[in-house]
Amino acid sequence: MTKLRLGRFTTLIFCIALFALALKLAPGSATWQTLAVVFGLLSLLGLWDMVQRSHSVLRNYPVIGHIRWLVEMIRPEIRQYLLESDEEAAPFSRDQRSLVYRRAKDISSDHPFGTQLDVYARDYEFIQHSIMPITRPDPQSFRITIGNDQCAQPYSASIFNISAMSFGSLSANAIRALNKGAALGGFYHDTGEGSVSRYHREFGGDIVWEVASGYFGCRTTEGRFDPNKFAAQAQDPQIKMIEIKLSQGAKPGHGGILPAKKVTPEIATTRGVPLGEDCISPSRHSAFTTPLEMMAFIAQLRELSGGKPVGFKLCIGHPWEFMAIVKAMLETGIVPDFVVVDGGEGGTGAAPVEFSDHIGVPMREGLIFVRNVLTGAGLRDRIKIGVAGRLVSAFDLATVLAMGADWTNAARGYMFALGCIQSMSCHTNRCPTGVATQDRLRQNALVVPDKAERVRHFHDRTVSALADMLAAAGVPHPDELQPHHLVHRQTSTELHQFGLQHHFLTSGVLLSGECQLPSYVNNWALAQAASFAPAAPPPNGTQTSPRADTRKEDA
Repeated sequence: MTKLRLGRFTTLIFCIALFALALKLAPGSATWQTLAVVFGLLSLLGLWDMVQRSHSVLRNYPVIGHIRWLVEMIRPEIRQYLLESDEEAAPFSRDQRSLVYRRAKDISSDHPFGTQLDVYARDYEFIQHSIMPITRPDPQSFRITIGNDQCAQPYSASIFNISAMSFGSLSANAIRALNKGAALGGFYHDTGEGSVSRYHREFGGDIVWEVASGYFGCRTTEGRFDPNKFAAQAQDPQIKMIEIKLSQGAKPGHGGILPAKKVTPEIATTRGVPLGEDCISPSRHSAFTTPLEMMAFIAQLRELSGGKPVGFKLCIGHPWEFMAIVKAMLETGIVPDFVVVDGGEGGTGAAPVEFSDHIGVPMREGLIFVRNVLTGAGLRDRIKIGVAGRLVSAFDLATVLAMGADWTNAARGYMFALGCIQSMSCHTNRCPTGVATQDRLRQNALVVPDKAERVRHFHDRTVSALADMLAAAGVPHPDELQPHHLVHRQTSTELHQFGLQHHFLTSGVLLSGECQLPSYVNNWALAQAASFAPAAPPPNGTQTSPRADTRKEDA
């Protein structure tokens, strides 16, 4: 027992002994003087470890116990560079990141010897090819017109765009490179909720202005919506669409505070907030409180912007709330031009772990639900659907397009194109690649002209790869992709086409009462245009989740 007890202090005893020896030999020797200082400091550290009260490990293992914290500090890097498998996603696998890097650098992303994926593993997915492939379609034609009959300035968008990321969350150089890449490649750049900065405007790339609950860039001093400030900015020809942010996939239902110390003069000017004060982003809008008021707000933004497409982004939560919005569309006759579906797998600079891990419907289920509700209400042909949520490859795009999306957005994929290495330090202001930081020295490492070209290459090569896949499947355009083109493996011996794996409602069935799916019937009955609250308490024991029916086969 004595040996075990002493063993815990072996390192400290060793340091003290070497300190005594070095001190004895120090006179006349610079080397021993240095060693005396080093071991003397280590000895003092060990003695402090024994009396401090914060860390039990250090009290039991003075000096040597610090190695635990040193190893923990570099654990993510050790895991990422040495231990992580190529297919292990955290949240993006090495293979996914490598694909983006190679396409961004405009070098071949082909790989030899066959797939490394287990094609018999559960959840493996693939697109069915045709015995008679067609001529490869022109990727330049893969565009979607957004804007219904109530819109005066429809916008022709690429099917693969830059999702919402704010100036403040990303560095100035990152914003500049993204926008220049968008300008070079002919796709759009969503501003995120931090408003339109001078860096978004520098290279003239198409902009989608996201208007969130803080109304940054169009707010009064009290933080409410200012129609005059909105109109002055929204009519800029560079701004192509207006996106109302209801919720964000990575932290739906959660507001935020940018501490005063992080509110730089540039951020204060861009967002229209006071310098030296906390910048508060509320968890809900103040411009409307009911679905009917929300429709009036959409009509107001459309008018103030000069008739540009106006839509909204959300992560699906309570199903009756989105259905209430749709009922408000039917009651008022005001129809938004688009809906962007974010998913619980979405990214963010920082969020509470419970919000990131356990709040919000995943993107695919949210997409199917939105598609079904709009179709069932007879509105699908007037409202385009975009999606965002962990999309980096052409197959990712094909999957969601087949499930009902009209176009796709990506955030982290374009961050990888900028050079992001998934260091998971976005919230620390110490991003090693200058992407997610406001530290000027760090962001200067990001060379805008070079990274802008990489952003364009990533877009162009991904869309080009999609064209190759479509040709193999015999599909001439992405808008002709259908659920039966994609296949999902349920077990090692069972495959389901997406059309059999999920339910897809037919036009008008929610209005006619012909829908037979309990989750849609129940939630449609709960939805009311005059309130986001359900018309009655959701009944116990009945299906209310938008996911509940997606696991059944079609009748």
